[in-house]
Amino acid sequence: MQNKLGDLNNHLFIALERLNDDELQGEKLQEEMERSAAINKVAKAITDNARVMLDAKKHFDEYGIHNQNDVPEILRVSDGKA
Repeated sequence: MQNKLGDLNNHLFIALERLNDDELQGEKLQEEMERSAAINKVAKAITDNARVMLDAKKHFDEYGIHNQNDVPEILRVSDGKA
């Protein structure tokens, strides 16, 4: 999976467009609202994770840690090429 935050942004705008459909009413509107709430929860988890990764990278750079083997595996930051 090679999704980027830009892809997430596109998905969020698509969900917003679906919610903005004036013809969407009743049960279909409720379903779309529930779907959007679920998308929002996943999006928040993704962006929270990205923030942790960015913060880790900033700290590694600040303290001169360039060897990923010097940090716990869970905190390792990948360049996406592996």
